[in-house]
Amino acid sequence: MSAALISSVMFDDLAAAVVDGDRNALGRAITLVESTVREHRREAAALLEMLQPHTGKAQRIGITGVPGVGKSTFIETLGTRLTAAQHRVAVVAVDPSSSLSGGSILADKTRMSRLAVDDRAFIRPTPAGGTLGGVAASTFETMLVLEAAGYDIIIVETVGVGQSETLVSSLVDTFVVLMLAGAGDELQGIKRGVLELADLLAVNKADGENITSANLAASQYRRALELLVPQSSGWRVPVVTCSAQSGEGIDEVWRQIQDHRQIQSANGELEQRRSKQQLGWMRKLVRERILAQTVAERSFKVRNAELESAVEAGELAPTVAVDILFDTPVAGT
Repeated sequence: MSAALISSVMFDDLAAAVVDGDRNALGRAITLVESTVREHRREAAALLEMLQPHTGKAQRIGITGVPGVGKSTFIETLGTRLTAAQHRVAVVAVDPSSSLSGGSILADKTRMSRLAVDDRAFIRPTPAGGTLGGVAASTFETMLVLEAAGYDIIIVETVGVGQSETLVSSLVDTFVVLMLAGAGDELQGIKRGVLELADLLAVNKADGENITSANLAASQYRRALELLVPQSSGWRVPVVTCSAQSGEGIDEVWRQIQDHRQIQSANGELEQRRSKQQLGWMRKLVRERILAQTVAERSFKVRNAELESAVEAGELAPTVAVDILFDTPVAGT
């Protein structure tokens, strides 16, 4: 796409087309908010301002779990059931980035083949782009565009268990952690921090010979969760078993997600969480903007290159180099 990604006079038309559910316009709008070009960032801000009145109505769900737990299969099984029930489902799948092209490498549209061709679904693979925790910098904006387009359920799939859970849990209403049974000591296989973030634990692949071990793992997690304080007041984090492959237990997972939302709505937590999401994302963007502006300064880049060479040559310790770098005044400050 050219540097002039979209003319400013076309903002109204693009915003209107997104709200009307035009899939081509939706793709263009998301491409715009994903761009890191300064001019495009200004254009994206203008577009998001126009779309803002149409956002905030969707149910936002985060899905995480270790690689191999079956996240994509789970999302496809749940998603196709929801579209069959007349929901419009959007999936933001944050993929690892190619070190060569910077693009997504796991191809979620291939791994969710049924959902990818569903008229009531929209899948957007988003490269993590080296962002801390594997969550793209534009994930929140992408969610807003999808909400404006009328998708009432937004699912964010993370790369895997790691720093990404904290970031994704701060963007969604309900955070679902998928677990595997029989993969060693279940209670050692996931950090306490993940359990603290979870609104729902689902032990996946509970089918065939795995049913007994899945039920055992679920019992262990229930005991572990008794020691933790749930994120939502009045909500005890449920642990369920399911099989994304056979579909067994998926309806129960959805029922628990709906129950969680009802409690959040009733006690005012949903509104509070949404406000924190907005404020938290603003603070994140401020930090990123400050960093970007700092490293763009010519004097900073020159000094940084000199110090990197000194560190690489073993002449300076990394900590000393960083202290020198930030103790050196940047031009224009």
